[in-house]
This record gives sequence, C-alpha cells and structure tokens, in this order.
Amino acid sequence: METQDYLQDLKEIKEMMSKSTQFISLSGLSGILAGIYALIGAGIAYFLIENHTEYYITLESRTFKLIILTAVCVLIASLITSYLLTVNKAKKVGEKVWNPSSKRLLVNFFIPLITGGIFAVLLLKNGHYGLVAPITLIFYGLACVNASKYTLRDVRYLGITEIIIGLLAVEFSGYGLYFWVLGFGICHIIYGSVMHYKYDRK
Repeated sequence: METQDYLQDLKEIKEMMSKSTQFISLSGLSGILAGIYALIGAGIAYFLIENHTEYYITLESRTFKLIILTAVCVLIASLITSYLLTVNKAKKVGEKVWNPSSKRLLVNFFIPLITGGIFAVLLLKNGHYGLVAPITLIFYGLACVNASKYTLRDVRYLGITEIIIGLLAVEFSGYGLYFWVLGFGICHIIYGSVMHYKYDRK
C-alpha cells in the first residue's frame, strides 16, 4: 500500500513539474481553422495569379499586393482565432494564458518565424520569388520545433513535417503554392484534428 502511495506521489510531482515548464492549453480547433483559412487564402491567391494579365508578377503589381494582403489577412485571422480559443481552453483547465511557460513558448516560436519573414522579404526584394514558399515553410517548421520544448510534443512533429515539405518545395520550386496548401492548409487541419481528438475532448 505504501509503495502504491509513493508511486502516486511521484506521478503527481511529475505532472506538476511538466505543467510548470509546458504550456498545454493550445487548441486543436485553432489548428483546424488556421488550415481552413490557409486553403481559402491559397484559393484567392490562385485566382489572382490565373487572372494576372501581364507576363510577370512584380513587387509593384496590383496582383502581388493583393496576394500579400491576402496572406496578412490569413495570418491575422489565424492568430486571433488561436488566441481566443487558447484563452477559452486555458480557463477550462485552470491554466493562466500569460505565464512563464507561455512566454518562453512565444519567444522561442517568434525568433525563427520573424527571421524567416525578414529572409522572405529580402528574397522578394532581390527577385528570388521561387524560394519564398520553401523558406516560409522551413522557418515556420523550425519555429514549431523550437517552441515544442515548452508545449505539447505534437507541435514538434508538425514542425518536422513543415521542414520536410519546405525542402521538397526547393526541389520543385515551380509548385510553391501547392506546397503552401499542403503545409499550411492540409497539415494544419490534420494536426489540429489529432490535437482536438487527443486533448480537447477530455
């Protein structure tokens, strides 16, 4: 009996230590919605590209500006949705949204993400359009892997998947939009569904 109590105490201590170092309130549903937003954004971008009248899409063209606007809208919608659903889940599990774990999570996530964003802008500025899709996928994957130390381990697997897709997009640079759909759309929906089934339904 004493041995069972001892093991139970150890289990509780381990869970407390895990909760103190990991932010566990990420919402799987937010991943699903982010994937849906990405698919809608990719559809709009495809429509804009197909209806572009000039031979090249330049940085100054209206088509390019609309594509960037679409991407920004998708990003903002994803961030707002993620924040709202995370706050809601945190309340349910009794976890504070802003705590040392969530702060470390955000810092480690945004360092690679912002670096990749700046890198992508520099590539656009210098006319290397074909590398933008791979770079955004790779750096997003690195951001997920880097942040996974402070949240659910499933985020690490998503990050590795995004990196692999990004590397494939380098080899097949003419299909950047399709890899974006796969990485930011389909993978997010699959990842979000798994997360929702494993954690949100409990």
